[in-house]
Amino acid sequence: MNLLTNPLATPDQLYQRRSFGALPIELQDAIFFSAQCLTQAAGILLELPQSITAQANVVLARFWLEEQVLAHEFSDASAAALWLVAKVGPRPVVPRDLSNVYSYLLSSSSSFFHPNTSPPRIENPHAYFQTESSYHAFRERILALEERILYALSFDLRVALPHPLAITYLQALEFLHVRKEKISRRVLEYLNTALLSPQMLYLTSQPNALAVAAIYNAAKDIGAKMPECEWWEVLDVDREELGFLVVGMRSVDGWARKMREDVPKMAERMITRADIQKELTKLGVAEISEKRALDAEEEMARQMDEKMAEMEEGN
Repeated sequence: MNLLTNPLATPDQLYQRRSFGALPIELQDAIFFSAQCLTQAAGILLELPQSITAQANVVLARFWLEEQVLAHEFSDASAAALWLVAKVGPRPVVPRDLSNVYSYLLSSSSSFFHPNTSPPRIENPHAYFQTESSYHAFRERILALEERILYALSFDLRVALPHPLAITYLQALEFLHVRKEKISRRVLEYLNTALLSPQMLYLTSQPNALAVAAIYNAAKDIGAKMPECEWWEVLDVDREELGFLVVGMRSVDGWARKMREDVPKMAERMITRADIQKELTKLGVAEISEKRALDAEEEMARQMDEKMAEMEEGN
């Protein structure tokens, strides 16, 4: 059963995340959403299986339940989670490739945050070119974050995904004999979208419940005939949990559009810690803690070290 279940977030962990310091819930959701989308985009460019990318999404969400969100740059946390999950899987990632992909996605030339621009954006390789010093600095940050993630999660990176269960359930319900490709594709779309849910559905529900909710939604969407009995109870899901997951999965699309409207930065580029601090300043909130100030000093020192290394390389 360990291969079919996940360690779920406790109510205390969820409450701590929502009530952390002076960081408004809207900004927490913006950070979570943009980082999860960034992880998905990086997985695609690295040609990783969706199973690896989805596990990285879950690992990142678990990490932020244990570690303060603002303790590290959000893009670095995303890269470290993807690097770590791929490292222990069948498709490890070369650090240089990881660095190049994130450098591109975070650059002004990236089409990730501007998918529908017309005319197409002009490619500028200089925007994401990395020097040796910047690459080594990125690698050092990722390795340090790798240690933090492993420590925070007690070295437990096990993630059971609902995707295989969903296919098995579809076969058991004989849905694959009718509109096979359409319903299976729709189910996978719901499961992948649920990774971005602000309710953190993958941390609060087991894979079997997620699979059942995705099948229920997909069958409703395409008009497939479902069993007239309460078939979800056979799959160990009660009505209340199913109702919550169905609504949660359906709400992600509208919620994501609202997030892009309410947080303009999300439509331009990846949100950074500096952006969050500016938003907090606008809201009249002081520095979150002395540790944040120390982080800023460390970031400045890191940039100065990179600059000095570049000058030495030029000489």
